[in-house]
Amino acid sequence: MNFIFVSPNFPVRYYKWVEALRGHGVNVLGIGDTPWHELHHRLKSSITEYYYLPNLNDYPSVLGAARYFNDKYGKIDFIESDNEWWLELDAQLREDLGVNTGFHPSDMRHIKAKSAMKASFQAAGAKTMRYILVNGPEDLEAALAFAKKVGYPLFVKPDIGVGACSSYSLKNEESLRNFLKEKLITTYIMEEFVDGKIISFDGICDGEGEAAFCTVDIFSEPVADIVNEHIDYYYYTNPFDLPFEFIDGKKFLSLGKQVVKAFGIKNRAFHIEFFVLKQDKKGLGKKGDFVALECNMRPPGGQTPDLIDFANSVSVYEIYADLVCYGQNRQKMDYEKYYAFAAARRDCVPYEHSHDEILNRYYGKLCMSGRYPEHMAIVMGDSFYYARFKTIEEGKEFVAFVCKKAG
Repeated sequence: MNFIFVSPNFPVRYYKWVEALRGHGVNVLGIGDTPWHELHHRLKSSITEYYYLPNLNDYPSVLGAARYFNDKYGKIDFIESDNEWWLELDAQLREDLGVNTGFHPSDMRHIKAKSAMKASFQAAGAKTMRYILVNGPEDLEAALAFAKKVGYPLFVKPDIGVGACSSYSLKNEESLRNFLKEKLITTYIMEEFVDGKIISFDGICDGEGEAAFCTVDIFSEPVADIVNEHIDYYYYTNPFDLPFEFIDGKKFLSLGKQVVKAFGIKNRAFHIEFFVLKQDKKGLGKKGDFVALECNMRPPGGQTPDLIDFANSVSVYEIYADLVCYGQNRQKMDYEKYYAFAAARRDCVPYEHSHDEILNRYYGKLCMSGRYPEHMAIVMGDSFYYARFKTIEEGKEFVAFVCKKAG
């Protein structure tokens, strides 16, 4: 089997996906914008051949590299980056090389535009926030009418975009008018504000569109607030086999699987975000209802796949390789499950407890600690500690200890 992995060098821990595929006998062929000598040593040792290009936005060059691999190794079976940024690139390469194990350009709008995603969510029976699209001053009157209907605050973000950058909360009419006083650089989606807890349905699909493995990640704060306000936060993975603190796990599992089918996700990881309403909202739902936020056709960000592994006592990387090669998950799934917590700290904040104190206090429960790469630090924090526990209460005590500020 020939698998072209686009940008296997970024994020750096993506070498784990390559290792798992290579361990299953897959011929992994990389196209990336990091020179060979700068690649992680584990990526170097598990990739069959690597084609360096200084600019992956130069599509003719990327297509040329893919055709080189096709001519040298034979028909390409998969083309993936597992990176939201390159979804359109992956799709166009599949189209041009006749690879049908993944999305094509005609699929892009419904998986990239947040407004277009709503139809798939609704087809699965999920609630969605009311919205309008805006481009600038010409949409002010429509935006004012929308605000009158749903109330302030409003939340705006690029309709097609990656991450939480350029996302804003508009608290009143003045901020709405200021936002639309000039032409926007791209189309924005303007949605009603939801007072909710963010959770995600994360997993991997098989070739039939079934969620062969799934779990839940629960976030203390919205990512947009973390980015805009530089606040500390934590999140944790809650396996479906364990009790939940504030959601109906069976209902969420059923809804998540229906959403996966509605989006037509096959042979890939997914990260689907929902709000859980903290209170009733007229025109939207009742307290505890799930409201769809967005669907990401990639693994959850940062090093969350490792956190998921710690919680579920599995390897999502091996599960993915199983599904690519055999069409089924062949991993042993009945190992003990845990609540796996990720706590982060920022260099600019003085903390009560030292690194060594954390290591000593949570010896035997800590699974991983280290520094986030610079590009992730604004969202995730500078340093991290991952640990797993048998109860949510223990996990929250861990977060409180790690994040307690000095003074």
